[in-house]
Amino acid sequence: MTAATAPFPPQAPAAAAPPAAAFGARILTGLVGVLLAVILAGLNENVTKMALADIRGALGIGYDQGTWFVAVYAAASVCAMAFAPWCSVTFSLRRFTTAMLVAFAVFGALSPFARDYPTLLALRTLQGLAGGALPPMLMTVALRFLPANIKLYGLGGYALTATFAPSLGIPLAAFCTETLGWRWTFWLVIPPAAVAAVMVWRGLPQDPLKLERLRVFDWRGLLLGAPALAMLVIGLLQGERLDWLNSPLIRMLLGGGGALMALFLLNEWFHPLPFFKIQLLRNRNLSHSLLTLGGVLVVLLGVILIPSSFLAQLRGYRPLETAPVLLAMGLPQLIALPLVAALCNLRRVDCRWVLAAGLGLLALSCALGSQLTPAWSREQFYALEAVQIFAQPMAVIPLLMLATGGLAPQDGPFASAWFNTIKGFAAVAATGLLDALTTWRRHHHSHMLADQLGSFPLSADGESAATLARRVQEQATALTSADLYLCMAAVALLLILLIPFVATRIYPPRAAA
Repeated sequence: MTAATAPFPPQAPAAAAPPAAAFGARILTGLVGVLLAVILAGLNENVTKMALADIRGALGIGYDQGTWFVAVYAAASVCAMAFAPWCSVTFSLRRFTTAMLVAFAVFGALSPFARDYPTLLALRTLQGLAGGALPPMLMTVALRFLPANIKLYGLGGYALTATFAPSLGIPLAAFCTETLGWRWTFWLVIPPAAVAAVMVWRGLPQDPLKLERLRVFDWRGLLLGAPALAMLVIGLLQGERLDWLNSPLIRMLLGGGGALMALFLLNEWFHPLPFFKIQLLRNRNLSHSLLTLGGVLVVLLGVILIPSSFLAQLRGYRPLETAPVLLAMGLPQLIALPLVAALCNLRRVDCRWVLAAGLGLLALSCALGSQLTPAWSREQFYALEAVQIFAQPMAVIPLLMLATGGLAPQDGPFASAWFNTIKGFAAVAATGLLDALTTWRRHHHSHMLADQLGSFPLSADGESAATLARRVQEQATALTSADLYLCMAAVALLLILLIPFVATRIYPPRAAA
């Protein structure tokens, strides 16, 4: 039967999974090294983003140039997430992870010494490629090396990248810029990256090179997929600044990126050794997890950005003053994550309902946040963050369990490519969505409040006019933040409705063991 008439496209024979090394102290050392590397990659992106104003001031970079500083790193990182699993199989997990860690540290060390703006962007792009290649390695290591009865705890470690690491961005940015100096926003990750590289090299077993895979290298997929992802990411991050589809550049980036992505997915369907195995999407749990992951990341990013922006605009808080709010949510994750993993590891517990409960708590937290007023300060947000402590891992760990349960060992790298690429792209899309929603609702409330000013007596005194204008701005900011919280609550509730119709039950790995 020819490829044209076959019910499914021809695939290269699946490579046998490498023999599992005995789990012990050495493997655990490698796993912790990879976990540290992944957390560092997330911290580097968030810290430099949060400290961007100080970096721009020190390097003499304008606002528009600063947005490209963020965009090129994010675009390179998402591209690397898509193609890194293929490279780790070809060049060996240990070699590839160590090389990316070294490159990540070196490019970070050089960035503050860039002689000009193009050199800085080039270094930032290269560091984004190295940093983006690290997150897929953690899922690959956890799926391959951890025994069945503790595999879920390893996936819980991966969940730290979505719950714990983002909450530390503002606190660490504040610490670097106000205590150590702006250069340390780049250098902070270098010493732990060196430690992680040693742990990975000493802990992970050495697989043989599989250079024969290069003979069927998916060059067409690379030439289509990398530009597609980069164009879509940059278009989403630059869209708000350039007025979205009113900008020819944004139309070209989003339209061209979408067309290239369609061609890329078509190519992957028929290629014998693809970067993405499209056929895996027939797995209902994986498809559901990817869709839900996108929505969860929108909510998780929202519950970080909304209070940070509110406190900065209405209270004039610097990042150091906002840090306690985020630390109150982030640090307890180190306890909450293993507890939620232990809960999902019980055979009698259906992880779908843990997911529903987590999403419900996220919705509750956001609904409480929608009651904010201009009088709120840092103390009022602690109650919301307390609900988030268990809500976040309860919304992420079941997704990892649903996405990876029932997959064959040789499909692990493909699942990692899907999950991490969607994770990286969804974070970018969430940023663009929140920016657009913020601008829309702020303009709406500002215009509504301005129309109502005629019903208020206004003296001719200039100070009274300035005071009234300030109060109008504060009220518009508070109403905008409340609207954003309501949108996040609505997203969480909609995701709950998907659970009974899409996901099928998965039992914990220990049950199979």
